Amino acid sequence: MNHNTPLSPRPLHHLSTSAGRRVLTHTQLRAHGVSAAETTEQCRSGGPWQQLLPGVVLLHPGPPTSEERLHAVLVYAAREQAVGVPVQPGTDQPPASPYGEAMITGLAALTLHGFASAPPLPSLEVLDVLVPRLRRLRSTGPARIVRTPSLPVPEQVTGLPVAPVPRALADAVAVLEDAAAVRRLLTEAVRGRHCDPAAVVRELTGAKLLNRPHVVDAVDALLAEGRALAEARLYRMVRDHGLPQPCWNVDLRLPGGPHLGGLDAYWPEQAVAVELDTRAPRPGRRPEDDAAWTEHTRKREHLERLGITVVHLTPRGLRDAAEQQAAVVHTALTAAADRDPAAYVVVLPR
Repeated sequence: MNHNTPLSPRPLHHLSTSAGRRVLTHTQLRAHGVSAAETTEQCRSGGPWQQLLPGVVLLHPGPPTSEERLHAVLVYAAREQAVGVPVQPGTDQPPASPYGEAMITGLAALTLHGFASAPPLPSLEVLDVLVPRLRRLRSTGPARIVRTPSLPVPEQVTGLPVAPVPRALADAVAVLEDAAAVRRLLTEAVRGRHCDPAAVVRELTGAKLLNRPHVVDAVDALLAEGRALAEARLYRMVRDHGLPQPCWNVDLRLPGGPHLGGLDAYWPEQAVAVELDTRAPRPGRRPEDDAAWTEHTRKREHLERLGITVVHLTPRGLRDAAEQQAAVVHTALTAAADRDPAAYVVVLPR
């Protein structure tokens, strides 16, 4: 005993006012004057407390709520930050979060993000928690540890650190074998405007999940869903911002010559084309090394040599900045009068 040790434990009834305070680590309990021996006694079979995870105690005897389980896996992952472990890439300062660098990911994160196709929290036997690769932790009880060499910036959902949707999707897909469930999650990510298809594909590629046939099939559906939504936004942008109606979804050819490529929209009088850029480059691969990117660039350069202005619009730009995207197209249409006439091309429906 020393001068800093309370003669008797501090009363703990005031800690039961929130889920976070009903879940404490052994270290936090000691700070309240509760010895290890008393904690063990309180957590005995039939006692008033229970140990949910190693070093993590629930201060009531009944089943934990979903919120308490989330707090428990987070404090379990954060309770022993490794001494001397280098700061992970992208984190210059120690995190201010009471949960350290840990964050909820996987299916639980998607549920917190509001995914209707994700299971409700009470039905999840395990909760995925993302931690730095160098943390010495093991999966146990309701906590499944997911390691990464580079942590994303967490989002705050109901006061908890939660992995961004693309990362949470990748971690969920990694443990799912149900092709229909994977497809529903990926489709909702795009249809629900949670993220862009390209961001999802980058995460899935980085997690080496695109060698699984059911994931590849789901990604094909995801990209088709993303393009359909982007096309709908393009139609809406033209209508809402008073742009002249173009020829939609056309192929261009030189008279009696080769095929020049397909376009999402084309204004023949102004020789202005719009193409939706829905490509998703693989991490670590330069765009110029990808066959699809090379073909895309070759087509644009060929059209521009013929005097056709090609405007590339992205799904994200149409979603978040439609007015600015419309201004870019309007500027290209207006500038047509000052350019030399373009080569004559044949416009065919695609």
